[in-house]
Amino acid sequence: MIDTQFENIPLKELNRQDEQQAVNAIRFLSLDMIQKANSGHPGLPLDAAPMAYTLFQKFLNFNNRDPYWINRDRFVLSAGHGSALLYSLLHLNGFKVGIDDLKRFRQLDSLTPGHPEWKHTPGIDATTGPLGQGLAMAVGMAMAEKHLSAIYNRPGFNIFDHETYVIVGDGDLMEGISQESMAIAGEKRLSKLIVLFDSNDVSLDGPLKLSTGEKIQDRIIGNGWDYQFVADGNNLSDIDEAIREAKKSDKPSFIEIKTIIGYGTPLQGSSKVHGAAIGEENVAKTRDFYHWPYQPFEIPKDVYDLFNDSHQAKDRYYKSWQESFQLYAEAFPRLAEQLENNDSTLNTDNLKLAENNDQELATRVSSSEVMQQIADQNRTFWGGSADLSSSNKTYLKDQGDFTDLTPQGSNVFYGVREFAMAAITNGILLHGNSRAFASTFFIFSDYMKPAIRLAALQKLASIFIFSHDSLAVGEDGPTHQPVEQLETLRTTPGIDVYRPADQNETLAAWKAIAKTTNRPTALVTSRQKLPVLRETKDAPVERGAYIVSSAKKDLPDAILIASGSELHLALEAKRELEKEGYDLSVVSMPSMEAFQRQSEEYQASVLPKQVVNRLSIEMASSLAWGRYTGIFGKNLAVDTFGKSGKANDVIDDYGFNLAHISRMVKKMIDENKNLQIVK
Repeated sequence: MIDTQFENIPLKELNRQDEQQAVNAIRFLSLDMIQKANSGHPGLPLDAAPMAYTLFQKFLNFNNRDPYWINRDRFVLSAGHGSALLYSLLHLNGFKVGIDDLKRFRQLDSLTPGHPEWKHTPGIDATTGPLGQGLAMAVGMAMAEKHLSAIYNRPGFNIFDHETYVIVGDGDLMEGISQESMAIAGEKRLSKLIVLFDSNDVSLDGPLKLSTGEKIQDRIIGNGWDYQFVADGNNLSDIDEAIREAKKSDKPSFIEIKTIIGYGTPLQGSSKVHGAAIGEENVAKTRDFYHWPYQPFEIPKDVYDLFNDSHQAKDRYYKSWQESFQLYAEAFPRLAEQLENNDSTLNTDNLKLAENNDQELATRVSSSEVMQQIADQNRTFWGGSADLSSSNKTYLKDQGDFTDLTPQGSNVFYGVREFAMAAITNGILLHGNSRAFASTFFIFSDYMKPAIRLAALQKLASIFIFSHDSLAVGEDGPTHQPVEQLETLRTTPGIDVYRPADQNETLAAWKAIAKTTNRPTALVTSRQKLPVLRETKDAPVERGAYIVSSAKKDLPDAILIASGSELHLALEAKRELEKEGYDLSVVSMPSMEAFQRQSEEYQASVLPKQVVNRLSIEMASSLAWGRYTGIFGKNLAVDTFGKSGKANDVIDDYGFNLAHISRMVKKMIDENKNLQIVK
């Protein structure tokens, strides 16, 4: 049993002069990094060093030899432009970030890039830089801790029992996602979430009063958080006391710490010190201000010794937890095995849907049926919707709701907060030991795009589920009919997009998603009912594209390529054109990204290079299809906004009907009949 917390273990007695020397070491490592690179943000590291030192050395549980230990305290520098501060702390705390790495700050392929990057630099818990998202991801981490502790902890075994700490700046709090995520954290009463606010009243363009007069205290308290104020950001004792008080709260805690940006430089208090190196002359004057006699990147041994001393207490806590986990593994071997795997793969061994051939089902409904089975087989599969679970069909039946009183519940109610929902989902994945999803209408993926991009950049297995995927939304009109959204996601590096055609492809897509652990996935489903096709049974959807209906000849007269709800239309068109003597093949392409990962041989077997007559059929932007249809092919697509009307009327008005497809195929074949194709 773990019977202690790190901060309750007596530390070696420190005098204030030694601690101030340690704080200044953080400041000057940061300043030297930025000056050597002639690039970076010195303002935050200089003014926030005291709060960061206090947090890291006196409160933060971590092990520098095991940076991904599942019960470490999480730390997110939401103000990621202050990365030099974090790299300095990692170096001084014995992570694998050496002085030479600090000297290569912001250089190509270094361990110290311009903004913190998860899994790139040991000790980084989240990729940050896009302001506000770090705070939201930290909310996700705190939610994960609360959820997993309810599932895995047992009497005498607090396997998950850690805090999530964040440092935010004024810019973070001006971003709308900060309000979204703080409202969620307050409602869920995430008492192990503690935010330190570097309140220096300056942003890049100048004094904060130029853009806001908000009383942050009112917002914080209104969102159900505890609020504290520290008047002097250099007062280590006051910062220490505020954090101790925050840890006692049954609410999330927010500590506003008043600082002077760029403290100690000739440029302090001004925006000039925010985002650029301050120059050798000003660096020298700053050394004089702090009475720091050392050369750039020179740190005295007694400073390293001070940091090393704090690790003794951290190591004792780490060892105590490991010993407790061994006893836990003996008592609860199945649970321990799940935690040791720490794998986001989902078990899909027994997934099966009823045979519904020739019936019609919306793929959002088929997806819901699969999700219920996945939830039954995977206790830590959870997520929610932005107030649309009844429409997205993503509510997990019989799995309970995630609330303050029932944190073991699997359904998260995010409210109409799409951006925060997506970033929180990323935070849950960053925490580890569970797999999370977020859902809304496809058109509202626009609100989520920055977080989806960050999921891809961090190679997180976040799952984004979108319904109402096309013009078939109908009466709600162009404001709710996606057109460019598929293209937006498809052009984002490192994300898989699946748009299944029916129940069979939806099941296969989920199986592919379940095995995907190194990138996010978007599952795009239909509102309208679609026929369940016999041709898609047991199809290789994981390969991205496949021949769903072959031509009679080795080389068809033309190839119809379709995704999602348009596949059945392509198959119907093939049958109609066959009556007129045309020999076609039909290709289903539920995922362009998965298809691009296949071998050239497989791609050529699906889309023979000799066949130039190719028609893509998709109710979305045509831009991505040129790769597959080529300069001699055609694209039946939507390159304007939609219209309001009955779904079938809108679909027909945009040419997605048999007559129009037949005309396009015939015209294409006729135009290309004299082409000489090299075999």
